[in-house]
Amino acid sequence: MSGRLLYWLVLKPLSLLPYWMLYGISDFFCFILYRCIGYRKKVVLGNLKMAFPEKSDSERNAIAREFYAHFCDLVVEAIKNFSARESELKKRFVNLNPEVLDHYFNQGKGVIICGGHYANWEMWGVSTPLQTQMPLVAIYKRLADAYLDGKMRETRRKTGLDLVPTREVKKFLEENAGRNFGMVFAIDQSPADPKKSVWIEFLGQLSPAYFGAEKHAKELNWPMVYGHAERIKRGHYTVRYSVVTENPTAFEDGELIQYVSTFLEEDIRQVPYLWLWTHKRWKHQNKQPKGVRTWTKADVSEKI
Repeated sequence: MSGRLLYWLVLKPLSLLPYWMLYGISDFFCFILYRCIGYRKKVVLGNLKMAFPEKSDSERNAIAREFYAHFCDLVVEAIKNFSARESELKKRFVNLNPEVLDHYFNQGKGVIICGGHYANWEMWGVSTPLQTQMPLVAIYKRLADAYLDGKMRETRRKTGLDLVPTREVKKFLEENAGRNFGMVFAIDQSPADPKKSVWIEFLGQLSPAYFGAEKHAKELNWPMVYGHAERIKRGHYTVRYSVVTENPTAFEDGELIQYVSTFLEEDIRQVPYLWLWTHKRWKHQNKQPKGVRTWTKADVSEKI
């Protein structure tokens, strides 16, 4: 099915359903994915074992069950974003202290905003521009289907979030030099090329990480902020911002990525099922180039 047909025959009609009905669909697909198909179950349990070797199999299985229920909720909530009212979005994803972002905006500064695939990053993207003065720009990877990619960007822009493909970041910054905005990065993605990555300790594992958030923080000399997201109840979330640093150039190369990653790790360890365990975060674990420094939590322990 082409992206155009998928959108108009499936995604758009589903997005018009009320949340309570969508959650019934979520429960059904959770049963299919987890109990019947076992979608990426081996990956999920393998990741959990690497991250939590101290936990028993039964404890990790319990986290996996909660994760699949949350994962299916994320899918229907992302679909709902295509038609959700602004008032509904602001009620369901609350920014607890948007004044952190507004403070820098009022000072005439931009800010680097970091987070991970935790809680509900999609709902954050459509609700947060409605709750802060700071214009927001998220760096993302284009969808393979051009029509769906366009619809996704259209939906985000409707509430104020601009999306910039990774390959167009340099051009975007050149065209918007002197403009202040919040530049949003997901810091938990697995880089395509481990040889061009910074290497850090994340959830107890040797992990390649993208350098972009640190690179742009230093080049623009913008403060870095991390968003601590929480799930309050089904379909309802909050985010609380913490200032990571106002002086990014004081960090050595790679150190700042290690430091901000400890914020995300702390959130994951507190409520594990809210992270996206289906992706192969450590697929490049044994591909570290020789002579490349690995940053660890011990290296930034004084800052934590």
